[in-house]
Amino acid sequence: MEKKQTAGENEKKLKWWQLSLLGVAFTIGTGYFLGSSLAITIGGPAVLISFVMAAFGTYMVFDVLARMTAADPIKGSFRSYAKKAYGRWAGFSSGWVYWSSELLIMGSQLTALSLFSRFWFPSVPMWVFATGYGILGLGIILLGTKGFERMENLFAVIKISAIVMFLVIAALALFGVIRGSRAPSFPAEASTLFPAGATGLWSSLIFAFYAFGGIEIMGLMALRLQKPEEAPKAGKIMLLLLAVVYVLSIGLAVTLLPWSVFHTKESPFVLALSHYRLPFIPHVFNGVLIIAGFSTMVASLFAVTTMLVTLAEDKDAPKLFARRWKKNLPIPALGLTACGMAASIVLALLMPEGVYEYITTAAGLLLIYNWLFILITAGKLLRLKALGQTKRFAGIALILLAVSGTLAHQGSRPGFYVSLGFIGAIGLVTWIMIRKWNKAGDNTGGQVQAETAPGSGEEWVFTPALSIREKADVFFRKKSK
Repeated sequence: MEKKQTAGENEKKLKWWQLSLLGVAFTIGTGYFLGSSLAITIGGPAVLISFVMAAFGTYMVFDVLARMTAADPIKGSFRSYAKKAYGRWAGFSSGWVYWSSELLIMGSQLTALSLFSRFWFPSVPMWVFATGYGILGLGIILLGTKGFERMENLFAVIKISAIVMFLVIAALALFGVIRGSRAPSFPAEASTLFPAGATGLWSSLIFAFYAFGGIEIMGLMALRLQKPEEAPKAGKIMLLLLAVVYVLSIGLAVTLLPWSVFHTKESPFVLALSHYRLPFIPHVFNGVLIIAGFSTMVASLFAVTTMLVTLAEDKDAPKLFARRWKKNLPIPALGLTACGMAASIVLALLMPEGVYEYITTAAGLLLIYNWLFILITAGKLLRLKALGQTKRFAGIALILLAVSGTLAHQGSRPGFYVSLGFIGAIGLVTWIMIRKWNKAGDNTGGQVQAETAPGSGEEWVFTPALSIREKADVFFRKKSK
């Protein structure tokens, strides 16, 4: 009986390259195809440096997350590790910060999808498109995990193909094979490379990080690897591919057109292609953008619903959300996610002109707040060597640089304040829950006993932590002996 169960489980396990492909599907989306336009308008061509810095920072986060996953592949991923490191409050707050960030990301993605769709139907209200995409996304989730993986693998192939298509066309334009409204020219002077100076580069960093959003979802999926120790390899391949693609494609976009032409209502890649004599290509690429944005929205739906179920199973959310119906679907959790999605659509459509920038900034900040906590958690759970600690602190410094950069730009500041509002609200609820848990003696987490992480060369630190009441019981038992 036990052998049959193991075989059934193995059928569902992923190979490392499949996780890499899923990672590409999770990551390449509106944060790259439209969010990069925000980075370009703020920092100019210097955003290429921002993307390199963000790639390095993202790798630091994934590296420690993969090591923790390899040592102890458990449900809940980064949230569960935070709980083990610092207690129940850390898992509770980390889970709800992530849930909130994904809701905002869905609002940002639906806004972007609506903007892409209006490329063809400019007179149709945005809320019509947003509602349609939201319902379609929920439908795919209802197909179950197998349907989700099939769709994501297909979307990943389509997105990579589209990017390759853009790179080929841009290269042909660069070498004069096809001609446009102006000759390609990469900015060679400091004044054109850094039009907004160091401040522009600083402020654009948050949007470069946002384009890499999705690595934490790989942490949620990594527990389904055939060999958990291959999680670092899957992440390295994925991030290397993304970094090369991002820098090459954005570099070509700002070579084909002056950076000042780009704006936040249209993808920089569609805009660049539309200035060349290729009447059908911008339309094809716009269709791919919609597929890309839709796939990342579905990934966000999957992640946010999974997190809510895990919170409920750990009694950090009402038990109702842990219930599963036919096909093992968490219908109550999906229902709350759908309500949150509806609220994000309404907020996105009621807010003023800069809605995409505001929501994207807030979503990106909440996302990297969690990344920051992953790095802090790793400092507690992994006994890193000197190089590992150096990389971890470098990742922390880059994330703090991105957060502070939002204050330097007028359009990003409202998003920063929104993110603080979410953190304040979650912090208040966490404080109330801590008091409740302490009274019940139920504020457990994990701490300090070393165990070698397989294949990592580092040490994994974990034993169940004791609540205040349990520590007192142990103390008095020792005294009585």
